Amino acid sequence: MFSRIVTSALFAGAGAGLIAALLQLVFVQPVLLHAELYESGALVHFGAAPVSAQQPLPGLDPMRDGLSILFTLFTYTGFALVMVAVMSLAEAQGRPVNGRAGILWGLAGFIAVIFAPGLSLPPEVPGVAAADVLPRQIWWVSTVIAAAVALWLIAFGRGWTAWSVAALLLLASHLIGAPEPDSFAGPVPPEIAGQFAARAFGVAMAGWAILGSLAGYLWQREEVVGKRQPV
Repeated sequence: MFSRIVTSALFAGAGAGLIAALLQLVFVQPVLLHAELYESGALVHFGAAPVSAQQPLPGLDPMRDGLSILFTLFTYTGFALVMVAVMSLAEAQGRPVNGRAGILWGLAGFIAVIFAPGLSLPPEVPGVAAADVLPRQIWWVSTVIAAAVALWLIAFGRGWTAWSVAALLLLASHLIGAPEPDSFAGPVPPEIAGQFAARAFGVAMAGWAILGSLAGYLWQREEVVGKRQPV
C-alpha cells in the first residue's frame, strides 16, 4: 500500500507539476515581471506621462526559471502524496478511484488550497500592500484545513448535520476576515494585481485538475498491475 501511494503520487506530482510550471511561465510570469517593474520604480503608476501596459520585460532567466519549475514540481508532488493518501481512505470505504473521479478530487483540492483562502486573501504580486506575513499564514492554514474538512463532509458525510457543519466551516474564516494591511496604497496598478490573481487562479485550477486525474489514473493502474503480479 505504501509503495502504491508513493509511486502514484510521485508520477502524478511530477507530471502535473511540470505542466503547471510551464503554464505559469507562459501566463503568470509575464504579469509578475511587469509588476516588478513598478515595485523597483522602473515604471510609475499615475505618472506624469501615460505608460503603455506593453513594456519590454526581462528575458528568460535560466536560474530563476529553473528553480521555479523545480519548486513547482516539489510542491505538486507534496500535494499528490496527501491526495493519494486520502484517495486510499476513500477507496477503503468503497468509493471508486480512477482518472475521471480524480478530476473531482483535483478540483476539490483546488477549492480547499487555492480558491477558499483566495476569496479573502488573493494571490499577490510584488509591491502590493499586504498585512504582516505571520497573521496571513495562520489565517491561510486554518482556512485550508477548514475547507478540506468541509469538502470531506460534503462528499462523504450523511444528513443535514454534516452538511450544515460543512457550510459553517466554509464560511467561518471569511466571516472572521483575513488580515488586512493598514493602507491599500501600493506602487502596482490594481489592473495588474487583478490580472495576476485571475491567471494564478486559472493556472492553479488546471494544475489541480490534471493532478487529480493523473493521481486517480495511476492509483487505479497500480492496483491492476499489482493484481497481475504473481504471488
